Amino acid sequence: MEKISAARGEIARVIFGQESVVERSLVTLLAGGHGLLVGVPGLAKTKLVETLGTVLGLDARRIQFTPDLMPSDILGAEVMDQAADGSRAFRFIKGPIFSQLLMADEINRASQRTQSALLQAMQEYHVTIAGQSYDLPRPFHVLATQNPLEQEGTYPLPEAQLDRFLMQIDVHYPDMEAERRILLETTGAEETAARAVMSADELTAFQQLVRRMPVGESVVEAILELVRSARPADPTLDAGSSAGKDDITRAIAWGPGPRASQALMLAVRARALVDGRLAPSVDDVVALAEPVLQHRMALTFAARADGETIRGLISRLKNRIG
Repeated sequence: MEKISAARGEIARVIFGQESVVERSLVTLLAGGHGLLVGVPGLAKTKLVETLGTVLGLDARRIQFTPDLMPSDILGAEVMDQAADGSRAFRFIKGPIFSQLLMADEINRASQRTQSALLQAMQEYHVTIAGQSYDLPRPFHVLATQNPLEQEGTYPLPEAQLDRFLMQIDVHYPDMEAERRILLETTGAEETAARAVMSADELTAFQQLVRRMPVGESVVEAILELVRSARPADPTLDAGSSAGKDDITRAIAWGPGPRASQALMLAVRARALVDGRLAPSVDDVVALAEPVLQHRMALTFAARADGETIRGLISRLKNRIG
């Protein structure tokens, strides 16, 4: 746990005023998942991924997604080699996806075909080129970024692909003191550089520890209640039952599946580890409900017309368990 605390402190030397974002990014990686960073340009999302790669001892690479990006630009491709004796053979050149921490910058700017190539690899941890399967390095994590404002000319991620991300991490503007520190410490002749605190093997060991961490029955029940209550009302239930009258479920067009429950179970364990605790609590469930659920839900048209928001609904759901 000292290593995790040291890693968090080392990241804080470079990334200012984003404590919640740093914590959730670490939780995502310790839980063995992928993260979607959503925020306007200039909030150090790229810098955060670079710093995480350095501090955690991971081989990190970055891909700038553009409309003309092809799947082979990510996965790699076969090329024809000719030997000195004139014989020819295909040789596979690995793409940037063969890294331990991949930053997919502005993922929604690439075509859905290219998005699918990346997201399939995220789920299956291997790629298939010309019928040959190639395993990805382990650990393997994707931290994708998305600009919430500029949507013209983009290809929004389909719901099934969004579900591959363990968390959606919202990156907000820093407060005044953090921005003051940014001004003073990043515009001088020298800039603070991060150093490695742990190795990829140590990160893998922590991920295994997360999966072995005990979870109390109250936490399991809180996760089940939260995720199941974030789904639409079951039409087979009696309309006069309490479930049929629930304003929250009637406002939901579609909600999180069992993968969300799995993600929340791993995430609360990882958060406990980051905080130096040996078991998660219901408070961890409440703290991580929004980043785990918000990209796995959608409102009905009527709910949107009434001014409802996903965050507002999740807040009401949290009040039931917290």
